[in-house]
Amino acid sequence: MEKNVVIRITIISFIVGFMIAIQYNTVKKPELRDTRDIWEIRQELSEEKKRHSELLDEIASLKKIKSEYENNNNEELGEVLQSTVEDLRKRAGLTKVTGPGVHLNIQPAEELILSGYKVEPISPDLLIRLVNEIYRYNGLYIEIDGQRVVHTTAIRDINGKTTVNSVPISNSNVDIYIITETFEKAEKLHSYLYASTFQDDFYIDNLKLTISPAKEEITIDAYDGELTNTYLLKSEGD
Repeated sequence: MEKNVVIRITIISFIVGFMIAIQYNTVKKPELRDTRDIWEIRQELSEEKKRHSELLDEIASLKKIKSEYENNNNEELGEVLQSTVEDLRKRAGLTKVTGPGVHLNIQPAEELILSGYKVEPISPDLLIRLVNEIYRYNGLYIEIDGQRVVHTTAIRDINGKTTVNSVPISNSNVDIYIITETFEKAEKLHSYLYASTFQDDFYIDNLKLTISPAKEEITIDAYDGELTNTYLLKSEGD
């Protein structure tokens, strides 16, 4: 009889202890919750929809090229192929391009310089962030102080100087030219940059960022360096 009582007490104690352990673990490790507000979620959703739209446009463009290859005869096929090559060269930055866009200028803030502040090189990190935001908001092609930005472009500090494509840029007067797909997108890019914190961010570094209104026509030169394909190897039979 006493043995059965001991067994029952042991089982009940085990169950109670197990439940307490679970409750303690729940208190120690609460379920992670999404703490973003509605505006942040809407912003992220808007960016995802934008990326989705860009992918759909790219798919439609590739389908159009595929259809042209399938529907044209051999004589016209060469023209289609040449057109495709030219388009790829343009996207890669190997051709001079003209189109609607925005012009930016970075110079030392005159009033700060007159007050004795030192002119420092443009921060590579700030310049990289600016370029990323330009691409994020409709920028197609970018030129910084005469250097065309392509997929292999590196913006970094080399021996105390900020470089683009390993070429040092000016400390006193840097022009940035941006081309967009349409004039409407150029206006949207201008509005975004003007409303952003970039002017304040550059001013903290004693620099003045001037954002000119969108223009109908801006010209950007071709990339004059050599593009490398690290992961494309030529086979011995070629």
